[in-house]
Amino acid sequence: MASQKTLTDYERRRLENIKRNQEMMSSFKIQSVANQFHSSTSKRQRTETKTYKTNRGKQPKSEAPIVMRRSLRARGIPPEKKIGLGEEENVTNPTESEYPSPKKLGPVTMLDAYNGTGSLDNQMKHQKHLIDTIKSLSETNLMSCSIHDDDASVIGSSLDLESLILKPENVARVLPKNILNLCIFPCKNRSIVVAGNKAGSLAIWDMDADLKEDKEEQIGNDDGIYLYDPHTAPISGIVIQPFSLSKVYTSSYDGCIRLMDVEKEAFDMLYSSDDAIFCLSPHPHEAKSVYFGEAQGMINVWDERAGKSSSSCILHDQQINTIDFHPENTNCMATSSSDGTACIWDLRNINANRPESLKMVDHKKAVHSAYFSPSGNCLATTSANDKVGLIRGTNFMDISMVQHNNQVGRWIPSFRAIWGWDDSYLFIGNMKRGVDVISTGYRKMVTLESPYMSAIPCRFSAHPYKVGMLAGATAGGQIYTWVSQQH
Repeated sequence: MASQKTLTDYERRRLENIKRNQEMMSSFKIQSVANQFHSSTSKRQRTETKTYKTNRGKQPKSEAPIVMRRSLRARGIPPEKKIGLGEEENVTNPTESEYPSPKKLGPVTMLDAYNGTGSLDNQMKHQKHLIDTIKSLSETNLMSCSIHDDDASVIGSSLDLESLILKPENVARVLPKNILNLCIFPCKNRSIVVAGNKAGSLAIWDMDADLKEDKEEQIGNDDGIYLYDPHTAPISGIVIQPFSLSKVYTSSYDGCIRLMDVEKEAFDMLYSSDDAIFCLSPHPHEAKSVYFGEAQGMINVWDERAGKSSSSCILHDQQINTIDFHPENTNCMATSSSDGTACIWDLRNINANRPESLKMVDHKKAVHSAYFSPSGNCLATTSANDKVGLIRGTNFMDISMVQHNNQVGRWIPSFRAIWGWDDSYLFIGNMKRGVDVISTGYRKMVTLESPYMSAIPCRFSAHPYKVGMLAGATAGGQIYTWVSQQH
């Protein structure tokens, strides 16, 4: 080590300054205070860590956060499905994105919505074939035709169940995904089926297209199937007014009601909401309005003359799955709901602050459908409690239940029993790839089976003018159409 004598004057002054500063710090006791502060901080950190570990099951108290409420539809998210009282529609596939494409507001041309192959010229020719067909049907159909007025002979027509057959040419895959709604055009001289699936696609199957003499006009569309994409979410309702076959109403979980107007060659936007629309139904005696179930338990009325929603009312605690009207009593309406009930209402009291039903049937679990019989003397309900209810008699006081397995699993739409052409039979699917026919008089059941039926039929539609013609749809997008040999 260098001796003190070898240090320069600068180094000697530096050492003296350091010594003086240390003595000054010692007089202030700063180092002692710093050591105490460091020790207390470390101890507190160890104490907090120990407390967290021993109380991690408890939630710390905190102020409630401020949440901005926005509907699922406004955020671009599909509507949530509550399970609660029973299984409901299975319309969400976990393998698909939970954020659907944004819905298109305003009208969409049929050509833009058309989901076809080939050149634009061929697609336009396909469009023209369908448009000309529907226009001709609309022109020849009676303007005021109704199966309840102009063709009452259909109602009450006897049906021989053994005459019902399924031909291979009456089987077709019309959509790539789960079919949720099905409807047959109410015309006498042609068989056209319309179906909507969970992706928002609409298929029109002209079953008589192959009967045309000039098949070359169909330009590669000889199966008679036309596919459109008017919606971005599951189609919840299809309505075809019998007096105007050129207009087809559709509703969707995307909150929209559209009108396919063949005369205008467009899908017009009639109504748009942030809430999902779960069902759609026409009033048989109000040609210019449709009723629909919106949000949780709300029923709404869209008036074509006013061009807007005319009235709304909350009837159930959860979503309304079906709306149906009495064929004779213009003020009588039936609803089914996921809250476990089916109700009959008087439309004259429906706008009251606290509407009361004329009749309520409590199934305890979700009710998937409630439909009046062709005569209106009976109401049939289908529920997740494995029952098909029959409500009839004076003021619908007589209630009986038919046992039926309505458990469909996760990927198949719920079963819904529909009426045929009189009050004698109900048609409902079963898990064995057949059609169960319930005799309402004897409460017995027979099953329609066919080697051509390779999937489970879940939704049905009966041709309003052709007794024995029954179309059934599956979760795989197929349609099976039974026909009667006696007609």
